[in-house]
Amino acid sequence: MKKIGIMTTGGDCSGLNTVIQRLTRGARLRGWQVLGILDGTDGLCTTPPRVIELNDDTLPIENARLAGSFLHNGHAGAMNFETAAEGGKLDNFNKRLRKSLQELKLDALILIGGNGSLSLAWCNRAIYADLQLICIPKTIDLDMPLTDRTVGFSTAVQQLTSFCDQLMLTARSHHRWFVVQSMGRDCGALALHGGIAAGARVILIPEIKFDLDSVIEHIKHAATDYGIIVVSEGVHLRGHSGRPADIISRKLTAAGIANRAVFPEYTQRVGDTTACDRILAVRFADCALHAIDNNETYVMTALDDNDVKTVSLSDFFDAGEIVDDPKIPGLKTSDAFVAPDDPLLDVAHHMGIYIGEIK
Repeated sequence: MKKIGIMTTGGDCSGLNTVIQRLTRGARLRGWQVLGILDGTDGLCTTPPRVIELNDDTLPIENARLAGSFLHNGHAGAMNFETAAEGGKLDNFNKRLRKSLQELKLDALILIGGNGSLSLAWCNRAIYADLQLICIPKTIDLDMPLTDRTVGFSTAVQQLTSFCDQLMLTARSHHRWFVVQSMGRDCGALALHGGIAAGARVILIPEIKFDLDSVIEHIKHAATDYGIIVVSEGVHLRGHSGRPADIISRKLTAAGIANRAVFPEYTQRVGDTTACDRILAVRFADCALHAIDNNETYVMTALDDNDVKTVSLSDFFDAGEIVDDPKIPGLKTSDAFVAPDDPLLDVAHHMGIYIGEIK
């Protein structure tokens, strides 16, 4: 009988519990034992490792729609690659992880994580040499190469859209503009999708250059004296410091435009998982289990033109833009961004949305 482990790492998002529940269901139908590793790498490197056995009663199907992770993603100050690197204990941390995996005698580990977690897994792949490592991509940022969608992105877009929808009502009442700062790190996908869905008049993302004077002129000539401006948190404004939404809000105020800067922040990580995210989670779970059946390892599930398949972690790492991780010295991560030829950029432009200086 195979024994598999499931672990969630990095930031949480909606859809994680759907993945966990469906992995458990599919594995149990195969007659496998399923262990859930609590608190990510922090739970894995403790003595003994913090695990629970998973079955249909552990995570009922009606709870699979809930946001967050039933297995938890760790807590502030938890032992992980970042805190180990900061304390100069990375080698010891890696040894503890490998020792714990050997003690658990897992045949396979399914890691549900973002680009940081998967980049770490690939760069420290020797830790997982004695088992099959299967990864499932999840992030609200959609900044992972080789997959068209990630678990959690659809729900985050819905949350951002709903947030803007509610603001539009008070914006109209007070003849006011709202500058909404989305999450997304250095990728503008969440702001772009959520902004278009919410009917924003301006969408500013890190990938597209823009001019603040052009933003102001666009708003002054808008058909209404109220509306939504969506700006991604990764936008950098040369010569200014602080949060992008605050900077833009001050510029609008100076130009005589009534406005407020608002921050949905962690509401984008929660909310009942959308049907799109649930279906993607189920498809990724099924693909991951088939990968174990086929003795694959060091692979990631991916959505490619509506086809779910596995890609190698090596290809995943090489396909993105390799950047320095700001938290872990020496670590490189593989990041993806909104492409210059993304059709949504043209859609936004044709719909009269100021998206920046696109060609």
